[in-house]
Amino acid sequence: MLPTRSRETGGRDRLSIALLPGAVLLAYYLVPLAALVTARSPAAVLASLQSPDVIDAALTSVLSAAVSTGVAVAFGLPLAYWLARSEGPLAGLVTAVAVLPLVLPPVVSGMVLLTVVGPGTLLGSVGAGLGVPLTRSFPAVVLAQTFVASPFVVVTAKTAFEDVDARLEEVARTLGEDRLSTVRRVTLPLVRPSVLAGTTLAFARAIGEFGATLMLAYYPRTMPVQIWVAFTTRGLDAAFPVAVVLLGVALATIAVVQALDSNPLS
Repeated sequence: MLPTRSRETGGRDRLSIALLPGAVLLAYYLVPLAALVTARSPAAVLASLQSPDVIDAALTSVLSAAVSTGVAVAFGLPLAYWLARSEGPLAGLVTAVAVLPLVLPPVVSGMVLLTVVGPGTLLGSVGAGLGVPLTRSFPAVVLAQTFVASPFVVVTAKTAFEDVDARLEEVARTLGEDRLSTVRRVTLPLVRPSVLAGTTLAFARAIGEFGATLMLAYYPRTMPVQIWVAFTTRGLDAAFPVAVVLLGVALATIAVVQALDSNPLS
């Protein structure tokens, strides 16, 4: 028994040593966040939040993120299911395309979108002719956010669909269910927690998007763009209120994802 306890003690000691560099990294995360929250009094932050510019930016961000997340779910779930049930070079190529926005710098994403929907392009001209400009407009914000946020839905849903035993779907099919009904009644309930987690992450990514939105739609301003404008024109103090709002959104997102992870069958 003594050697066993010795090994256990040694294992704990090694684990504690491994935690030390991790603790440094955690401090690097937490100290700036704590500084952001405590840099100004709550009363000063609340007073600044009453600014019309801040209110408009917050409303634009929340509404556009909700729309872009809805678009990501509507188009991303079918794509994720197809990828999960497909094999071969084509599926690999489609997967690579689907995750490409995750690795592109956001500013490059905005440049890519401008080559497709910018002024002078076919789609840009059509949209302007219909009275729906695809740059410097609310639809432009949604386009930028959807491009950078939708991969979170596709990636998480694809992984969840792959974990569902295909035999369950085959049984449902033998009982007379068509494929659409099988997915709706059998598969989706099983992947719901993962889909909700991916949707939450997509919303958070959309509401925090800056680079592509700045390139495609400087107006109407979202919260990240408003932070940048306030910082470049009036300094760090002016950017604090909206930054605190975004921090609150990030914390809420973490709480939702953790809750879904701790209740995978709910």
